[in-house]
Amino acid sequence: MMADNVEHVITYWLIYERFHSPALAGFAVISHWAPFLLFGITFGALADRFDCRRIIQVGQGLFILASFTWAVLFLTSTLEAWHAVILLIVHGFAGALWSPASQLFLYDVVGADQLQSAVRLNATSRNLGILFGPAVGGGLLVALGPANGLLVNCLLYLPLIALMFRTPYTGHLHHGAATAAQRTLSLGDAWRTLKDVARQPIILAMVALAGATSFLVGNAYQSQMPQFASDIPGAQGEVGYSVLLTASAAGAVVGGFALEWSSWLRRPRVEPAIGMGVAWAIAILLFAFTQSYLVAVVALFATGFLNLGFSSLGQTIVQLEAPPDRRGRVVGLFSMAQSGMRVGSGLTVGILGAAVGIHASLGASALLALVICAALLALAKSPRVAFG
Repeated sequence: MMADNVEHVITYWLIYERFHSPALAGFAVISHWAPFLLFGITFGALADRFDCRRIIQVGQGLFILASFTWAVLFLTSTLEAWHAVILLIVHGFAGALWSPASQLFLYDVVGADQLQSAVRLNATSRNLGILFGPAVGGGLLVALGPANGLLVNCLLYLPLIALMFRTPYTGHLHHGAATAAQRTLSLGDAWRTLKDVARQPIILAMVALAGATSFLVGNAYQSQMPQFASDIPGAQGEVGYSVLLTASAAGAVVGGFALEWSSWLRRPRVEPAIGMGVAWAIAILLFAFTQSYLVAVVALFATGFLNLGFSSLGQTIVQLEAPPDRRGRVVGLFSMAQSGMRVGSGLTVGILGAAVGIHASLGASALLALVICAALLALAKSPRVAFG
């Protein structure tokens, strides 16, 4: 994930410097997350059927291909907007492909009792990558230039590829996980998964929470961060931009360890997950309109802390509630909601931001997310709804 974010730091900044287009930044979000939306259940079904180690390795290989191609385009000074579109799509496919497989792999290693801790620690490590990615990316950019920096970045994907050759866990060995003898992949099978989830209110609530927050806000404000940095007094320049860019990741890392040490979430429950979603929306709303650099950093820190909390808790609940023989498909559905629905945030924050300004578009999106999360929380507290 550090390699992933080294690429983002270098490419987002250079795209902004070259094109100065909020619409292109919004399209970057859409093209990056569309594969999660369109193929989340399908890639989950692949994880149900095949060795998750090999799926993870293919995903890492696609990441390497994207970074290498960016490097070639930078080295030859031939970067154009359509190149960026294609490479972001490849990058999005890589992320969508390996995401369900990695979650099944975690379940195979630790089982149900330790799953919440494993998911949370895994999310924390991913955010450590997001936290250090800008620093490493900036260092590579200054020391080696964008092309050579991205070539070095390709090497950062290799340890996980090597680990998948050495580990005995396939994602299917233990705890009732699915085997290769699954149904054939089809749209009909994806539709059956959707119908199954519709009859399970706990999973449905977590999918709705993930989908609403991702569709309306997601992480679209990250690709717009150069503009936010230029608009907030005291945040201008590379240092101010980097601090804003890493504040959410720092909050997520602190949140991951704090929740590990706390006894508050020992048992996975729906209400705390939705409650953290409400608080997260308030923090996003505060960041959208503040003109204080300190308040902006604190708000982004809070969004990272809270997002880590409700997303990892939701992921755990979904895995525990999913039928063992369809776990990959249900996890793929959650991935579709949590990541794929971020396509919408490219429209609600990015494209709309080109028309009304990114502060107004992010604020309106956060307000609507707050209303939806509050409604879900009210349903969770209702004695007539069997969320458990």
